[in-house]
Amino acid sequence: MAHPVRSSCSRLAAGLAVLLIALVASPLLPAAMAAEQPDLPTVDLSGDADRQTVIAAGTPKLYQGHPTTITLPSGEILAVWSEGHGGHSGPMAKTADGGTTWTRLDDTLPPAFREHWNCPSIYRLEGPDGRSRLWIFSARKGRDAKGGWMPSIMSEDNGKTWREMPPLGFPCVMTFSSVVRLADGSYLGLYHRGPGGKDRPPLEVLATRTADGGFTWSEPVVVAKLKGRNLCEPFCFRSPDGEELCCLMRENAHLDRSFVMFSRDEGKTWSEPVKTPWGLTGDRHMGVYAPDGRLVVAFRDKAKNSPTDGHFVAWVGSYDDIKAGRPGDYRIKLLHSHAGSDCGYPGMEVLPDGSILATTYIKYRPGADKHSVVCTRFSLSETDRLAEAAASAAP
Repeated sequence: MAHPVRSSCSRLAAGLAVLLIALVASPLLPAAMAAEQPDLPTVDLSGDADRQTVIAAGTPKLYQGHPTTITLPSGEILAVWSEGHGGHSGPMAKTADGGTTWTRLDDTLPPAFREHWNCPSIYRLEGPDGRSRLWIFSARKGRDAKGGWMPSIMSEDNGKTWREMPPLGFPCVMTFSSVVRLADGSYLGLYHRGPGGKDRPPLEVLATRTADGGFTWSEPVVVAKLKGRNLCEPFCFRSPDGEELCCLMRENAHLDRSFVMFSRDEGKTWSEPVKTPWGLTGDRHMGVYAPDGRLVVAFRDKAKNSPTDGHFVAWVGSYDDIKAGRPGDYRIKLLHSHAGSDCGYPGMEVLPDGSILATTYIKYRPGADKHSVVCTRFSLSETDRLAEAAASAAP
């Protein structure tokens, strides 16, 4: 039996297709612009402030940016971010109630952590000794990286205390945007850089492995590079059956859709990158599997001719949709950006009740205040109903 939401969304997509045919025929819309168009509906939650929490408010002088999150065994969630666009690390907060309230933990971090720059990312890695440790990697130590590339701090007690660790020494634009566990218990970390480690095109995606739970990493190798395109910010995750790795990538020049590649040998080799479905086009993907097995992937929307271009959105669909290049079920507009295309970089966590907590940085309101770190909560049971209602109302 067809999924009821998918059937409803297909009806709405058919209605959109009729409208798009009319638009393509219109002399008001150039053919080049009509080539890329929405092929799935959008549910809008961005105006519902009751589901949103400001974790760290921006001010006219303070820009809060680029968070990542992780769920601890206790169910508590940690968020870590930077101050300034690609600025220095330092802030951290914790929630014990699914994102409704947050407590700042900045004073628990090493003072030198504020010397770490650009998009800190947090991961939980288990070593061969059976112990799990939290790691926060950043791009560089010091604004000019004279202190080293990819510095980190580490905790052996679930974030109660931290100590600074030696930089890995890998030149990068950003540190790991994805770390995935492999079948042998080791981990694969993916990140991007420009030639020679400098931020100039073309960008390329690299991978490195750790067999000791994050202390040492193998020499990085390039796993994705395309002539004329700038691949970056990889998000790697497993297929539902566990047999395949999938990696979504941003196209930084925004000349194309986002790209995706696959590995059937635990990241040793990868397929040639190909374009994602239209609805997955965006920057800094991060996703989770919902309890019903569908994927929910959040990102900054950069799809051509999208009505939510530049805002914080999520794509809902199946793994097979990505494999087959199908549109998916629908998109969700999670938060509205009041600063154009400067938002996204999300943390995504599944809460005990099956709902999803999406955290990002965004200019939350118009006015003089700069970006804030904000989270929003939603469930697919809610968005499915909204998508079905929209499909029923479609001509």
